[in-house]
Amino acid sequence: MEGEMGEGLKKKITIGVCVMEKKVKCGSEAFSGPMLQILERLQAFGEFEIVHFGDKVILEEPIERWPICDCLIAFYSTGYPLGRAEAYASLRKPFLVNELGQQHLLHDRRKVYERLEMFGIPIPRYALVNREFPNQELDYFIEGEDFVEVHGNRFWKPFVEKPVDGDNHSIMIYYPSSAGGGMKELFRKVGNRSSEFHPEVRRVRREGSYIYEEFMPTGGTDVKVYTVGPEYAHAEARKSPVVDGVVMRNHDGKEVRYPVLLTPGEKQIARDVCLAFRQAVCGFDLLRCEGRSYVCDVNGWSFVKNSYKYYDDAACVLRKMFLDAKAPHLSSTIPPTLPWKVSEPVQPLEGLTRQGSGIIGAFGQAEELRCVIAVIRHGDRTPKQKVKLKVTEEKLLNLMLKYNGGRPRTETKLKSAVQLQDLLDATRILVPRTRPGRESDSEAEDIEHAEKLRQVKAVLEEGGHFSGIYRKVQLKPLKWVKVPKINGDGEEERPTEALMVLKYGGVLTHAGRKQAEELGRYFRNNMYPGEGTGLLRLHSTYRHDLKIYSSDEGRVQMSAAAFAKGLLDLEGQLTPILVSLVSKDSSMLDGLDNASIEIKEAKARLSEIITLGTKAVHNIGSPEQPWMVDGAGLPPNASELLPKLAKLTKKVTEQVRILAKDEDEELAETSAYDVIPPYDQAKALGKTNIDVDRIAAGLPCGSEGFLLMFARWRKLERDFYNERKGRFDITQIPDVYDSCKYDLLHNAHLNLEGLDELFKVAQLLADGVIPNEYGINPKQKLKIGSKIARRLLGKILIDLRNTSDEAISVAELKSNQESNSASSTVKDDTDYQSKPHSKIEGSRRTSFTSDVSMDQDDDEDKETKYRLDPKYANVKTPDRHVRTRLYFTSESHIHSLMNVLRYCNIDESLQGEPSLVSDNGLERLYNTRELDYMSYIVLRMFENTEVALEDPKRFRIEMTFSRGADLSPLESTDSWLHQEHTLPIMGPERLQEVGSCLTMETMEKMMRPFAMPPEDFPPPSIPQGFSGYFSKSAAVLERLVNLWPFNKHTAVAVAAAAATAAGGGSSSTSNGKH
Repeated sequence: MEGEMGEGLKKKITIGVCVMEKKVKCGSEAFSGPMLQILERLQAFGEFEIVHFGDKVILEEPIERWPICDCLIAFYSTGYPLGRAEAYASLRKPFLVNELGQQHLLHDRRKVYERLEMFGIPIPRYALVNREFPNQELDYFIEGEDFVEVHGNRFWKPFVEKPVDGDNHSIMIYYPSSAGGGMKELFRKVGNRSSEFHPEVRRVRREGSYIYEEFMPTGGTDVKVYTVGPEYAHAEARKSPVVDGVVMRNHDGKEVRYPVLLTPGEKQIARDVCLAFRQAVCGFDLLRCEGRSYVCDVNGWSFVKNSYKYYDDAACVLRKMFLDAKAPHLSSTIPPTLPWKVSEPVQPLEGLTRQGSGIIGAFGQAEELRCVIAVIRHGDRTPKQKVKLKVTEEKLLNLMLKYNGGRPRTETKLKSAVQLQDLLDATRILVPRTRPGRESDSEAEDIEHAEKLRQVKAVLEEGGHFSGIYRKVQLKPLKWVKVPKINGDGEEERPTEALMVLKYGGVLTHAGRKQAEELGRYFRNNMYPGEGTGLLRLHSTYRHDLKIYSSDEGRVQMSAAAFAKGLLDLEGQLTPILVSLVSKDSSMLDGLDNASIEIKEAKARLSEIITLGTKAVHNIGSPEQPWMVDGAGLPPNASELLPKLAKLTKKVTEQVRILAKDEDEELAETSAYDVIPPYDQAKALGKTNIDVDRIAAGLPCGSEGFLLMFARWRKLERDFYNERKGRFDITQIPDVYDSCKYDLLHNAHLNLEGLDELFKVAQLLADGVIPNEYGINPKQKLKIGSKIARRLLGKILIDLRNTSDEAISVAELKSNQESNSASSTVKDDTDYQSKPHSKIEGSRRTSFTSDVSMDQDDDEDKETKYRLDPKYANVKTPDRHVRTRLYFTSESHIHSLMNVLRYCNIDESLQGEPSLVSDNGLERLYNTRELDYMSYIVLRMFENTEVALEDPKRFRIEMTFSRGADLSPLESTDSWLHQEHTLPIMGPERLQEVGSCLTMETMEKMMRPFAMPPEDFPPPSIPQGFSGYFSKSAAVLERLVNLWPFNKHTAVAVAAAAATAAGGGSSSTSNGKH
């Protein structure tokens, strides 16, 4: 090299560094100043002379006196005279790493997006709002409660608002009222914060020009991409500021980021960005959302921090760039040993505690946790309520027509704040100011109607903020008349009576939120390798594939968000966490429609058993298996307990009536037009703490007043026992029990006499009634359970199968790579060096999955392709990967799934097969009367890496469950529990014998008859040209395991070092080369 230099290059190539000094100097730290690190490496080659211009020259000297150079590094930063640099480049014509004229574009987000669109680079859907002066009214811009509309292009919340000024980093995300509303402001890091949530802000800014774009849910992770020329890109993931705004830092105080592999499509995006803006060294932000990647910001000149491997690569790529531009006759082959390698410090590896055995069985240290699937019930909630009344008032009928498009026979649903405010205004006018004395039956009906209107008004005013997540009203037309049209042209129908149904309650309480967070923390500390910190390490390093699903119910969504907060150690409000991390899937986790007929039959049979005291005719069980009989778990004296329940309910109701009367008299003295109190985030999303002042004042806990509390108890009293007919409705037993338990836990300070006794009776009945509502015997339980949980069961089987297929693919490639010879590795590296632009990705594609593959699962194709890059990451176990799927739902789905797991073997197609649940487990479940709030079922899959790949025992599944917060408020003597109104969650219990091995094969065989088949799930939507991570791309798999050969064989290690010197070898190829 030196001889060649002497002959071909009389003098060194001069590299001018025309940037502000703050961008080069680095202080005394070893891991700082990426620019200096790279420049020192370039200088070490001996081919370049580095000339620093300095601030004085750049800012004060005329450009004619600036140093003359062959190649120029120049880029804008605050205070930089870009115009002077452009004039200098025009005068001296050096080779420019980053072109200067294009850097002007980066200061205007409109021009950035315009440029990206011009080059066909994917960006989020967006619209521009340009104002010539602050607060300018624009006829093409409309703002609604939950959307903005620009030129007819509507953006529903959540959406993003960005100033057009690229140097203004105040970016805002607005959240929908269904998630609690509010706004999160993102900004440049200040200390440990990068965003702040403002629950009270709902309207967008109007003082300037903004871009509005669709919010992209990325699972709480952002990806930063750094190019060095069009053929090299390095990517790093970090925690997104949209989640909780807390910056993750390591022990040195640096933000925690982890290198990740780019997909082939993303590498093409990196190349296109680099060429579109003519910036060889360029950073940009990538959003990965539902299987696609989008560019949302281009930063210009950016280097990776704290990565020696990247510094090596960048220096080698820039060297080739400079030599090709100024000395193309010279070879740009990288020397076998990089000149700076001798003195480079070693980067420490951050280790993880190895995963041992699970709760069940011990299968040696070779066992790795691969998958955690949990189905979890929501946390403690207020009782669910419903008010029904027939309305004939013109104001309410007109309101129905207003929101159903004027169709007299069409039902209307009111959920938004504007709609509910309209209803409240109408109701306030209609509610009588005082109550007349009772005189006749017709007047009694009027009084009841007025009472219900008063209840509607109280519900709408409760909490101070309309959030459709918890309150909704249906108006259903019942009667119509024909009236002449206003214009006299014929007749039209008008409704004269409608049924109003108001559903409310079911709000996650402060206790429910606390329970969910606590359970999230428990999972973090007990379900994963590394005792708590292990999960956070896995998650932050793209080795944890997390997806959280929720039903459509508000309490379920908020439980999921609070759980995620505890699981991932997040901070702040739940709204941003909910929007960023939780996916709604009502088709999988909501509703009982599929089994409504069977449930109705079960309830009828249950009523017969209880009220008539008859026992089942066809008892297939035995004393050894009491759970096999009809109506198992019902108390033998159930029929005798019903009158007692009715009597005690009436006693409690009367006490609450007196309290409500006092409150009502106070309300009557206030104006009917009082303004709704200001918005309270805690009321909308479930309080974080108890309202101590309300408790001290002798008021009910939460936002429920005595009027609504009385309405709740009066409805239970009337619905449970019909005095005129002398008939009990056993379907009301769970609701009576629910109200009892709620008031014992949250309203014990009201000292309601007889509530304790009522709870004991209600609990005895509810413990028998609730499980039997999902099937009166095991056969019916299995039928109902499979209908309700069919889709969820199918999804769980897909989760397990994808995990095992993925693990086997990695194991096969690891085995193949370890058997490769050193010579073949050297040959591959040589071939790569000679063809730096070849796209080796496509030539090696093949399939690694069985028929039940990720092709059939919409969810999986969108997620599993993103991985940690093992060559750049300081992690001992880059191959460790855990898939987590969390399904938050209601009581019905927990019971349904559990019934299928324990009774699947009684199906005709599986006769003779043992149950998935052991006899001890079946007995434990029989003795578990209630799957209470935060109850859960967990399936964990472990891989035994020491047995053959085809051995059925390669993968075992461990099943556990928890009864949730199944503790009676009367049993709890802990004063703290009474102060906090929070019951503890019971720990997990085994469903299998210790030492047993439930194989993946057996699990699939037993579950498949009851699960939705994979082909019935929606087809995946994969961007054209993209190769899904494990299902299609062998090359990507090879990259994941390419660390092992370097550890195993000295010869290969030498070859790898040479490859590293050549720009990163297979690692560089994987992360940057096209």
